[in-house]
Amino acid sequence: MAEPKKIPKDYYLFRDGDAPDAMYLIKSGGFAITKTKGNSEVTIAEIGPGSMVGEMALFDKKPRSANVKALKDSEVVALPYVALEKQLEELPVWVRAIMKTLNENIREANKKIKALESTGGEAERFPPHVVNKLISIINFVGLRYGQKEGAALLIPQYRLRNTTIQIFQEATNKMQSMMQALESLGYMKVEELGEGKQKISNFQPDLLFEFVEWYNDWLFKQDKDKVSVNAEEVKLLEGVIHFAKKAQIDNKGLRKVSLTEIQNDSMKELGFLIKVDDLNGLIEKKFLSEKVMADNAIFVNTKLEEVEPVAKFWKIVWDLKKVLR
Repeated sequence: MAEPKKIPKDYYLFRDGDAPDAMYLIKSGGFAITKTKGNSEVTIAEIGPGSMVGEMALFDKKPRSANVKALKDSEVVALPYVALEKQLEELPVWVRAIMKTLNENIREANKKIKALESTGGEAERFPPHVVNKLISIINFVGLRYGQKEGAALLIPQYRLRNTTIQIFQEATNKMQSMMQALESLGYMKVEELGEGKQKISNFQPDLLFEFVEWYNDWLFKQDKDKVSVNAEEVKLLEGVIHFAKKAQIDNKGLRKVSLTEIQNDSMKELGFLIKVDDLNGLIEKKFLSEKVMADNAIFVNTKLEEVEPVAKFWKIVWDLKKVLR
C-alpha cells in the first residue's frame, strides 16, 4: 500500500471541478464533503477513518463533483486510478458492468436531487454577468501571470484556480465548464497532463479582452439604450457584412449594399438564402439604413466598423449559450 499522505486541518484534498486521478482511503482524521453555494460552502456529509472518497470518477473520469476539506489533521492513502484499472480488468465482465451502472445511477440521482432542491426550476447557471466574470478572470490571470508560447498565452492552472475561488469566489467547476466551452469554440485548449495537472492555452487573448469590455458596456447600459441581437440576426448581419466588404465606400465611411444582390446571390455565396424583408429587424435596430430604390435595385447603407463588432461579439454570446452547461 502507498505511504499515507498528510492533509492539515482546513486544507482541501480536492475541490469541485478538479480533474481526477485517484481515489482515497481515509486512514485517520476526518473530512467534510461540501458544495460551494454563492460565497459560502454547504456541508453535504462528514466522513472518517475507513471511508473512501473520490471513487466515482474511476469509471468516467468526470471532474470532481464536490469539495473535500480536512476537518482536522488527517491522513489518506491515495489509490491511483491507473493501478485500480489494472485490477478491475481481472474481474468478470458482469461485475465491472454492475459497478459502472451503479456509479452512473448515483451520478444521475445526484443531478435529480439538485434539481428538486431548486425552487421553480434551476436558475440559469451562466447568466451574462457570470459569463463576463469568468472570462475576465481568464484574462486577468493570463495578463498578470501568463507566458507566451508562439501565438498562444499559457495560463498557470494553480493561479487560475486560486484566483477563481479565493478572489472572485466562483466555483472551479464553472470555470472548467467555461474553459471547455471556449475550447469547443476554438479560443482555448485545455490539455490534461495527468495527476490533476492541466496545460491551459489561450489562443485569442486580445479577442476575449475586447469581448469582455464590449459585453460589460452593453450589460450596464440603461434598458432604453440596450439593443440586443438574436442568433438569427447575427447570421443575417454576417451575410450583409460579406457583401458590404465588396461595396464601394464613400467619404462618410458608408457602404452602399444592394439587397437585391444579396437576395440573388446569398445562397450561392453563403449557403443560405437572405430575402430583402429578412433584414427589416436589422433596419429597425439601425444597424442598416432605411431601404432606398435606385437603378431597379434596393439598397441600404452601413458602416463596417460599427456592425462588424456587433456581429462578432453577439456571435460569441450565442455560441457560448449553446455550449455552456
